[in-house]
Amino acid sequence: METTEYPYDNDYLNDSDICKKGSVVQFESSVTPVVFIIVVLFSCVGNTLVLIVLVKYENLKSLTNTFLFNLALSDLIFTFGLPFWAYYYMYGWTFGNEACKAVNFVFYTGYYSSLIFLTVLTVHRYIAVVHPMSVVLSRRSLHCYITSAIIWVMSMGAAVPQAMYNSVVDDPDQQLESTDKMNQEVIQLCDFDNHINWKLAGTYLQNFFFICAFVVISFCYTEILARLLRPTSHTRAKTVWLILCIVVFFFLGWGPYNVAIFLDSLISWGIFPFNECHVSITIDYLMYVSRMVAFSHCCLNPLFYVFVGIKFRNHLKKMIWTVCKKGREPQNRQSRIIYSNGEEISMH
Repeated sequence: METTEYPYDNDYLNDSDICKKGSVVQFESSVTPVVFIIVVLFSCVGNTLVLIVLVKYENLKSLTNTFLFNLALSDLIFTFGLPFWAYYYMYGWTFGNEACKAVNFVFYTGYYSSLIFLTVLTVHRYIAVVHPMSVVLSRRSLHCYITSAIIWVMSMGAAVPQAMYNSVVDDPDQQLESTDKMNQEVIQLCDFDNHINWKLAGTYLQNFFFICAFVVISFCYTEILARLLRPTSHTRAKTVWLILCIVVFFFLGWGPYNVAIFLDSLISWGIFPFNECHVSITIDYLMYVSRMVAFSHCCLNPLFYVFVGIKFRNHLKKMIWTVCKKGREPQNRQSRIIYSNGEEISMH
């Protein structure tokens, strides 16, 4: 749940006595849950199919396939938190303190692992295209697993502050909303409580990871595209374009959100004009909309596999055909038995 009204003082928002944000909160509580539930459905189906296809038809000893597998797994882990947030934005946090910490930890582990795996996947493609003979490029399965394990440890380490310092607290702004305090139901939040410094640290950590990934990936793809444009290039362009689509849409989704949470942090510092009411409301809308777009990224990657990855699309068709064929086998077998034993056969 977000703030509905703010009392003004010199350290926070300065305009009049109260900054009313009822319309902002109503927008968040009505639109965000619907979007999140739709994202959860598409993400669970799509990423599960990606995992099945990679395990069944691809070689997971390949670095590229290993990273794609872990990327889909990261998206599923990220998706795990969305139903909780959808409920949270409507009714507050009712799952207890331990669940608050656990959901934040799992959710941000999924976020950071997605970002790191995308970055490493792009670096791997850069080495394969620009420096194909480099000794850094290894296809050994042991290296795949060790690299993946290190990335997961890094992601969990980056998510630790979210688990440690988020806790269940009463909504501090609820007292501003109603004069009937005796009969008012207390709304609880899953937030940083008094740990404002850790909240800011979490925001800037997200910004830091995002900027580092953006710089690295931008450099890699500048070099990759320059190499692909050479007439003598023999690189498998389809794999490069698939990863490029995944990366571009990742940054189009997460870029505005990172800008929004950074601007929101400036409100906490009391920096003018971000502590003005109308500016604060605009930032809130920007954060809510950009968050819905950013959190939807987890269901987009499977679409890129289907529409850009020809090999994946063929594997998916093969898997669907196999399932349909198995579904028809019992009926066909029964009809053959009847035909061999019966003389009174009627064809329909």
